[in-house]
Amino acid sequence: MARSLLHSLTAALALSTAVYSLPQSQFGVPVGGDNGGINQDSGVANAREESSSTSTTSLLSSLANHGPVRQPRDTSACNNSPALCGQAYNTITHMGAHDSAFLRDESTGNSVAGNQFFNATRALSAGLRLLQAQVHNENGTLKLCHTTCSLLDAGSLQTWLGAIKYWMDTNPNEVVTLLLVNSDNVDAATYGQIFEASGISTYGYTPKSTSATGDWPTLQQMISANTRLVTFIASITYSPSYPYLLNEFTYAFETSFEVTSLSGFNCTLDRPKSVSSAATAISNNMLPLLNHFAYSALTSTILIPAVSDIDTTNSPSTTTTGALGLHAQNCKQQWGIKPVFVLVDFFDHGPAINTADTLNGISPVGRSTLSKSGGSSGAGSSDANPAMKDRVGSVALLAFLAAALLTV
Repeated sequence: MARSLLHSLTAALALSTAVYSLPQSQFGVPVGGDNGGINQDSGVANAREESSSTSTTSLLSSLANHGPVRQPRDTSACNNSPALCGQAYNTITHMGAHDSAFLRDESTGNSVAGNQFFNATRALSAGLRLLQAQVHNENGTLKLCHTTCSLLDAGSLQTWLGAIKYWMDTNPNEVVTLLLVNSDNVDAATYGQIFEASGISTYGYTPKSTSATGDWPTLQQMISANTRLVTFIASITYSPSYPYLLNEFTYAFETSFEVTSLSGFNCTLDRPKSVSSAATAISNNMLPLLNHFAYSALTSTILIPAVSDIDTTNSPSTTTTGALGLHAQNCKQQWGIKPVFVLVDFFDHGPAINTADTLNGISPVGRSTLSKSGGSSGAGSSDANPAMKDRVGSVALLAFLAAALLTV
């Protein structure tokens, strides 16, 4: 029976591949459109690197700027608000995209493993300033893969960093934070070489202390020094050769990241295990990271993002069970400080950034507005024939299960 099921699921995977190899116009979705054939940072879904520097520059330009025209930039603003320029990095809430490289859109066959509808540079243009991703060592190449590269391969870390670097080049008043999960325990030197090769290391910020500290610069100070990129890696051993690569759990702590019900969000320290409580972590100047995303269980061991509840999960409401606004408010009250980092799935819903704006007390300027229908909005085939969309979604689910079983 198990062998028969596996064969059936493997066949579904092949069918899914065949379905998505057909022109999108057959499903009622224009070929190209807002996607223009490229809708990923640094080849996030296509896992393809350009061979010439000219092609790479053209690609990164397209990726960083593709999409809606954003509001005119206010050169006096820092991270979308003049009010944030004089505030210290550790006193601001930085809204972030959990698993930012892993998309649920046409490019991934609407993979049920995808955590976002929009890619990383689109997230930055929409106001997010924290990007999280999983990194795996795949045959000597650092790649962005969801759990395993056979489930969802989003391309090389270097190319992804290159696209983010290009975005930062063209947005000089923005401070960006990266959080990378070091899935295969790669050393700092290997990461450092990738950061240098992408060019993004030039923006790397090095704290004054190699341990948790309350002495962080203001956004304006980081911008003026052009050290506008804070990079945390979970986990990594500090290297004086690459001092801008920071071990996450030296500087920050996290709440639980495997929540499967809207009533399951809390403010309890989950990691690092070496610290007894959130209160202890905060007293030691560790920065709080609020994980606020929920999963649905496909099996006892396979969890997928719970997209069906996302409008509730990402809501700024402070009275609705499971809402981001309520979770953030509760933790601020319990901790005595607001969360410095927040990670969400499908950030455009809510929209999640509204909760950060409330915590920061700002009225933002200079952000792009993301469409919720069609194209690279990541709604995938949202404009397609509904029956075909449902059919393809079912095939994608079976394909995901097949891939998951094949990796066991």
